[in-house]
Amino acid sequence: MELILKQDVQNLGFKDDVVTVKPGYGRNYLIPQGFAVVATPTARKILAENLKQRAFKEQKLIDDAKQTAEVLKTFEIKIAAKTGGGDKLFGSITNADIAESLEKNGQSIDKKYINSGIVKRTGKYTANVRLHRDVIVELPYEIVAEQN
Repeated sequence: MELILKQDVQNLGFKDDVVTVKPGYGRNYLIPQGFAVVATPTARKILAENLKQRAFKEQKLIDDAKQTAEVLKTFEIKIAAKTGGGDKLFGSITNADIAESLEKNGQSIDKKYINSGIVKRTGKYTANVRLHRDVIVELPYEIVAEQN
Protein backbone atom coordinates (compact mmCIF):
# COMPACT_ATOMS: atom_id res chain seq x y z
CA MET A 1 0.00 0.00 0.00
CA GLU A 2 1.46 3.35 -1.04
CA LEU A 3 0.88 6.35 1.20
CA ILE A 4 1.91 10.00 1.25
CA LEU A 5 3.14 11.02 4.70
CA LYS A 6 1.55 14.17 6.16
CA GLN A 7 4.24 14.47 8.85
CA ASP A 8 7.54 12.85 9.85
CA VAL A 9 7.18 9.27 11.08
CA GLN A 10 10.19 7.81 12.87
CA ASN A 11 11.83 4.87 11.06
CA LEU A 12 9.49 5.30 8.08
CA GLY A 13 10.00 8.64 6.35
CA PHE A 14 9.65 12.38 6.29
CA LYS A 15 6.71 14.64 5.50
CA ASP A 16 5.59 14.43 1.84
CA ASP A 17 7.48 11.18 1.17
CA VAL A 18 5.68 8.46 -0.78
CA VAL A 19 6.22 5.24 1.17
CA THR A 20 5.14 1.64 0.74
CA VAL A 21 3.82 -0.05 3.89
CA LYS A 22 1.85 -3.15 4.72
CA PRO A 23 -1.90 -2.55 4.29
CA GLY A 24 -2.75 -3.19 7.95
CA TYR A 25 -0.19 -0.67 9.20
CA GLY A 26 -1.52 1.95 6.79
CA ARG A 27 -5.22 1.33 7.34
CA ASN A 28 -5.15 0.76 11.09
CA TYR A 29 -2.49 3.22 12.27
CA LEU A 30 -1.11 5.76 9.80
CA ILE A 31 -4.34 6.92 8.15
CA PRO A 32 -6.56 7.06 11.30
CA GLN A 33 -3.87 8.91 13.27
CA GLY A 34 -3.61 11.47 10.45
CA PHE A 35 0.02 10.60 9.67
CA ALA A 36 -0.65 9.70 6.02
CA VAL A 37 -3.11 9.67 3.13
CA VAL A 38 -3.53 7.13 0.33
CA ALA A 39 -1.32 7.94 -2.68
CA THR A 40 -4.02 8.28 -5.35
CA PRO A 41 -3.12 9.87 -8.72
CA THR A 42 -4.90 13.09 -7.65
CA ALA A 43 -3.03 13.20 -4.34
CA ARG A 44 0.27 12.67 -6.19
CA LYS A 45 -0.43 15.62 -8.51
CA ILE A 46 -1.24 17.87 -5.57
CA LEU A 47 1.94 16.69 -3.83
CA ALA A 48 4.06 17.45 -6.91
CA GLU A 49 2.64 20.98 -7.13
CA ASN A 50 3.20 21.61 -3.42
CA LEU A 51 6.79 20.38 -3.65
CA LYS A 52 7.52 22.76 -6.54
CA GLN A 53 6.20 25.70 -4.55
CA ARG A 54 8.09 24.67 -1.45
CA ALA A 55 11.51 24.18 -3.12
CA PHE A 56 12.65 27.77 -2.52
CA LYS A 57 11.56 27.78 1.13
CA GLU A 58 13.24 24.43 1.62
CA GLN A 59 16.59 25.81 0.42
CA LYS A 60 16.42 28.56 3.03
CA LEU A 61 15.71 25.98 5.75
CA ILE A 62 18.71 23.92 4.63
CA ASP A 63 20.96 27.00 4.71
CA ASP A 64 19.77 27.86 8.23
CA ALA A 65 20.34 24.26 9.35
CA LYS A 66 23.89 24.32 7.94
CA GLN A 67 24.63 27.53 9.85
CA THR A 68 23.33 25.95 13.04
CA ALA A 69 25.47 22.87 12.32
CA GLU A 70 28.58 25.04 12.08
CA VAL A 71 27.74 26.63 15.44
CA LEU A 72 27.17 23.21 17.03
CA LYS A 73 30.57 21.97 15.83
CA THR A 74 32.27 24.70 17.87
CA PHE A 75 30.65 23.61 21.15
CA GLU A 76 32.52 21.58 23.74
CA ILE A 77 29.81 19.94 25.79
CA LYS A 78 30.66 18.52 29.19
CA ILE A 79 27.91 16.94 31.23
CA ALA A 80 28.57 16.45 34.94
CA ALA A 81 26.92 13.40 36.48
CA LYS A 82 27.07 11.59 39.80
CA THR A 83 29.27 8.52 39.63
CA GLY A 84 29.64 5.41 41.71
CA GLY A 85 32.69 3.21 41.90
CA GLY A 86 34.99 3.70 38.91
CA ASP A 87 33.38 5.30 35.89
CA LYS A 88 29.80 4.04 36.32
CA LEU A 89 27.05 6.64 36.57
CA PHE A 90 24.16 6.75 39.00
CA GLY A 91 21.40 6.70 36.40
CA SER A 92 22.19 7.51 32.78
CA ILE A 93 22.66 10.32 30.29
CA THR A 94 19.97 10.53 27.61
CA ASN A 95 18.98 12.77 24.69
CA ALA A 96 17.13 15.06 27.11
CA ASP A 97 20.33 15.76 29.05
CA ILE A 98 22.18 16.65 25.84
CA ALA A 99 19.30 18.91 24.75
CA GLU A 100 19.41 20.62 28.16
CA SER A 101 23.15 21.30 27.89
CA LEU A 102 22.66 22.68 24.36
CA GLU A 103 19.96 24.96 25.78
CA LYS A 104 22.48 26.31 28.30
CA ASN A 105 24.80 27.11 25.38
CA GLY A 106 22.05 29.03 23.57
CA GLN A 107 20.89 26.43 21.03
CA SER A 108 17.34 25.18 21.43
CA ILE A 109 17.07 21.73 19.84
CA ASP A 110 14.27 19.32 20.64
CA LYS A 111 15.42 16.06 22.23
CA LYS A 112 13.62 13.98 19.61
CA TYR A 113 16.08 15.21 16.98
CA ILE A 114 19.08 14.05 19.02
CA ASN A 115 20.20 10.43 18.81
CA SER A 116 22.83 9.43 21.35
CA GLY A 117 21.49 6.29 22.94
CA ILE A 118 21.67 5.77 26.68
CA VAL A 119 25.09 6.30 28.23
CA LYS A 120 25.95 4.79 31.62
CA ARG A 121 29.69 5.49 31.92
CA THR A 122 31.93 8.56 31.94
CA GLY A 123 33.96 9.28 28.82
CA LYS A 124 33.75 10.85 25.38
CA TYR A 125 30.83 10.10 23.07
CA THR A 126 29.16 11.48 19.96
CA ALA A 127 25.49 12.18 19.31
CA ASN A 128 23.81 12.62 15.94
CA VAL A 129 21.68 15.77 15.75
CA ARG A 130 19.20 15.97 12.86
CA LEU A 131 18.63 19.63 12.05
CA HIS A 132 16.97 18.89 8.70
CA ARG A 133 16.42 15.74 6.67
CA ASP A 134 19.57 16.61 4.67
CA VAL A 135 21.63 18.09 7.53
CA ILE A 136 22.80 15.73 10.25
CA VAL A 137 25.72 16.78 12.43
CA GLU A 138 27.83 14.67 14.77
CA LEU A 139 28.07 16.38 18.13
CA PRO A 140 30.92 15.28 20.40
CA TYR A 141 30.27 15.44 24.14
CA GLU A 142 31.98 14.30 27.30
CA ILE A 143 30.55 12.95 30.51
CA VAL A 144 32.58 13.81 33.59
CA ALA A 145 32.25 12.91 37.26
CA GLU A 146 30.46 15.52 39.33
CA GLN A 147 32.72 17.22 41.89
CA ASN A 148 31.28 17.50 45.39
